Amino acid sequence: MEEHILAEGCRNGDDTARRELYDRYAGRLLAICMRYSGDRSTAEDLLHDAFLKIYGAFDRFTYRGPGSLRAWIERITVNVALEWIRSRNKLGSVALDEGKAAAEVAEPDVSEMARVPRDVLMQFVSELPEGYRAVFNLYCIEEYSHREIARMLGINEKSSSSQLFRARAMLARRVREYLDTH
Repeated sequence: MEEHILAEGCRNGDDTARRELYDRYAGRLLAICMRYSGDRSTAEDLLHDAFLKIYGAFDRFTYRGPGSLRAWIERITVNVALEWIRSRNKLGSVALDEGKAAAEVAEPDVSEMARVPRDVLMQFVSELPEGYRAVFNLYCIEEYSHREIARMLGINEKSSSSQLFRARAMLARRVREYLDTH
């Protein structure tokens, strides 16, 4: 079923279209939820909440060409994950000395990163402190600016930048450790 037909079916409450939407995008959306939550059980709860929001919001969706449906439901899913994070008020950072210790590790280059399996990298991201993980995902994966991230998370731009720096430093340390042992 084409995207615009699928969207129209969901807008009209067609259960077959809703099922297809779920089957087509649940894996991708679960991965987004995992990136923000860090654990599968919470990610599954967030996915459920995201689909409830998606199904309830189709009257506000406007088809803008191929990929627009996917982009729209991914944005809703990210927003559900961010609401969960804000509700837990877990955007604080870890102690500065940990950030300084992590910053001493040079970031691996592209050829070194290619040696680390994707699932290992995603595990490292999931192990970041919640605030670092949120900023890392929003900046590096969702491609938001620090100004947009600050607005979304209710923090200042310098905090966003600082948390991204520390997240990258922690990830660099983890990748270096992995490369030294594999």
